[in-house]
Amino acid sequence: MFKGFYQSATIALATLLLTPTTTLAAAITFADAGADAASIQDTVDDFRAAVGEPNNGNAVGPIKGGRRQIDWDGRPGAAAPFDMPADFFNAIVPRGTVYDTPGSGFQISGADGDPNNIADDENFGNINPTYAGIFKTFSAEKLFTTIDSNILDVNFFVPGTDRRAAVSGFGAVFTDVDLPDTTTIEYYDLKDNLLFSDSVLTADNGLSFLGVLFDEGEQIGRVRITNGNAALSADNFDGNGVDVVAMDDFIFSEPEAVPEPSSLLGLLLAGILPLMGWRRRQGRHDA
Repeated sequence: MFKGFYQSATIALATLLLTPTTTLAAAITFADAGADAASIQDTVDDFRAAVGEPNNGNAVGPIKGGRRQIDWDGRPGAAAPFDMPADFFNAIVPRGTVYDTPGSGFQISGADGDPNNIADDENFGNINPTYAGIFKTFSAEKLFTTIDSNILDVNFFVPGTDRRAAVSGFGAVFTDVDLPDTTTIEYYDLKDNLLFSDSVLTADNGLSFLGVLFDEGEQIGRVRITNGNAALSADNFDGNGVDVVAMDDFIFSEPEAVPEPSSLLGLLLAGILPLMGWRRRQGRHDA
């Protein structure tokens, strides 16, 4: 009887670990919007402090604690706009993020106000000349976008490695969010269950910030960002129901390695099997 009970318990607990759930987690939200960088600076700083100090920069992981930031402004002297590889901020610059999109790729803009750049290349003016006049930077000089889509998936890795990781908090700065409930961040756990989602506050021709922190052990395995309701393109002009949005700084807690599914099951069995042996021994003594 007890053998069957513990076998059932093992299967049940393993199923619990591997089966998706639909429960949404409680989250601490940091949200702000305003005309310029100064308008949202305090909220961004509060989020930075909440997800962890220090800023771990380009140090290869694993590291315990702290945070990572991406401001897109590196590559000094490099040509921009820059068509960015999906793993640039993990394999080349070790920050622990790898990107995916239904579109065709990713681009970092020309520098805002850089006298060495053609004005039309600033703030994605190379994609559509009108964008140079509507997008602002939070941390000068560059912005980030997906190409041929307004959807971005952010996947986390131990910085500089191919080992999957999770974070407890993630936030991003957006530029020129015009319409409510069109620009959103969705937070998913390691089994790809939705933990939490929220809309970014509007700031026409301004800057917005949304950051979410889970402080009760929830792990974020993936973040999906939806930018406005249209992709940046030569044919999409901001206004008249069209909302094109670009991204600036990403801020997130230090990505920490997560066990592979086989490791989770191994840990589970390591805890259950000794109990099964103890129960069998106890049964012999009772007999």
